[in-house]
Amino acid sequence: MAQKRDSLDFDAVREIALALPGIEESTTPSGTSLRAAGRMLACPAVHDSAEPNSLMVRVSVDERERLLTTEARTYYLTEHYAGYPAILVRLSRISHGALRDLLASAARQLAEKKRARGTKRK
Repeated sequence: MAQKRDSLDFDAVREIALALPGIEESTTPSGTSLRAAGRMLACPAVHDSAEPNSLMVRVSVDERERLLTTEARTYYLTEHYAGYPAILVRLSRISHGALRDLLASAARQLAEKKRARGTKRK
């Protein structure tokens, strides 16, 4: 049975993310977050400018622009988050599969950056 889109919340996000390799749950002063390659991957969007039931996901600026252009009903950005390599996700508008793909892609990008930093230090 397919999961209804409007049923996604941060508990569902956590379940999806922790099923992916290399994702860990972490606690920050502003709440729970998910980490990949030692860096923040996703967390509930807690700033007042974000819509309720939104998720902040770390993505490249290029990926953010692509998502905002192609799926503006699902993804958005506020001025507060514009300075960060991140996008906001309306959890009521994203499917379980699309969220899993977004988190997996974002985690891969963080892992690749970590490997690249490690190579440069040698």
